Amino acid sequence: MAEHEHPPVEGWTPPTARDRRRILDRSETVAVVGASSNPARASYFVLTYLLSSSTDFEVYPVNPRAAGSEILGRRVYASLADLPVTPDIVDVFRRAEDLPAVADEAIAVDAPVFWAQLGLWSPEAAQRCAAAGLGVVMDRCLKIEHARFAGGLHLAGFDTGVISARRRPAGP
Repeated sequence: MAEHEHPPVEGWTPPTARDRRRILDRSETVAVVGASSNPARASYFVLTYLLSSSTDFEVYPVNPRAAGSEILGRRVYASLADLPVTPDIVDVFRRAEDLPAVADEAIAVDAPVFWAQLGLWSPEAAQRCAAAGLGVVMDRCLKIEHARFAGGLHLAGFDTGVISARRRPAGP
């Protein structure tokens, strides 16, 4: 199967690019479940981006082992239930087998969107969230999607792949 192709999940259809953009445009708060203070971890990289001037998100790191500490100047919470707000997006950096339990937490706090990061796929989590009325995105990076829609992939070292009909100025 090609990238982002997975078997169908009963009761859930993956959101289109337009749907994902709508989710991002409507969202103000993001809980990053599985947040890490390790700069080598993908969650740290995504947190850095979400906290940058490239986004307007209010970001809440969630990690029970780091609860009470700070990551990138933000207090870390033990669970979604401990957050001072209901997050618009629950962005998950956990193992695939942990996704159903995180889905249950997202449902319990009435989060509108459950977002499983690139490489993460759980039919069980998708079914539970969809049945509860949550939007579900799986196997997509929130940072990449936001940057793509904001026209800023290049800001984080990605080539935007923009093709232009403009001629480059003649060199000296």
